[in-house]
Formats: sequence, structure tokens, C-alpha cells
Amino acid sequence: MKHSTGNFVILMDADLSHHPKYIPHFIRTQKEHNSDIVTGTRYAKGGAVCGWGLQRKVVSRGANFVAQFLLNPGVSDLTGSFRLYKKEVLETLINSCISKGYVFQMEMMVRARKLGLTVSEVPITFVDRVYGESKLSGSQITEYIGAVLYLFVTL
Repeated sequence: MKHSTGNFVILMDADLSHHPKYIPHFIRTQKEHNSDIVTGTRYAKGGAVCGWGLQRKVVSRGANFVAQFLLNPGVSDLTGSFRLYKKEVLETLINSCISKGYVFQMEMMVRARKLGLTVSEVPITFVDRVYGESKLSGSQITEYIGAVLYLFVTL
């Protein structure tokens, strides 16, 4: 963060699972709504996932459902990581979050909602990586559920 010079920061997967073609749409959406955060969503109308098996889809949808039900974050895709942030907003959220890894993305959106920040969504198509494997493990799923419950109790 200390080396970024602009007013905005875009986070995305380096393996191009998040296609850069959506960045202009993120920027337009931010300008139109003066959004603090613009997040790519696989789960709103026009969004999609390509290359995932049934188990991975169930885990992702289930993780979003549990967090939606307990935390009411106001966004459709909590576990995605393709986002545009106002730089000062990202700094505030990073300093307030306690989670690491996979859970971090969900906590950022929940805390943004609690802080009254404006979040806009852009439908994206997420394409699973061609090389390598997902880092999602059973321990990360357990950590995610624990973090959702922690946020439910503390926020």
C-alpha cells in the first residue's frame, strides 16, 4: 500500500481467473455511484463460474449462504476477491480485519457494511485456473465457519 500512488487499488487473482477485461466496468461503476468498493460477483445476474465441479460450487455457494444468513452483508459474493477499493477504504478495512487467508475476503465485506461504506457489484465470469490447484482445504472451511460465527457474535 505504501508504494501505491493512485487513489484506488484493484485486487485480483494473478493467474487471470479474474479477467482484466472487467476493470473498465469496475472503474465506470465506481465513478457512476461514487462507490467505496466495487466487487466482482459470480452470483448476481450476468455472473458465472466456469470450470468448477459440483463440490467446489456447493462449498462456495454454501459459504456465501451461511454468511448472508448470519451477517447480512448486502453483497451477493462474499468469497470473491476481484475488487476495486478506494485506497483509504482499503487501508481502513485492512487495519480493522483480524482474519487471514480465504476468510479475509468475507470479513472485508462484512466490516465495510458495518462501517456504512458503499459497495457496488459488477457481474463477472470466473474461470478456474488452468494450472495448479485450489488452495481451499478442509481447515480453511472450518476457519471460515468459525470466523462467520465470531463476526456474528462481535459485530
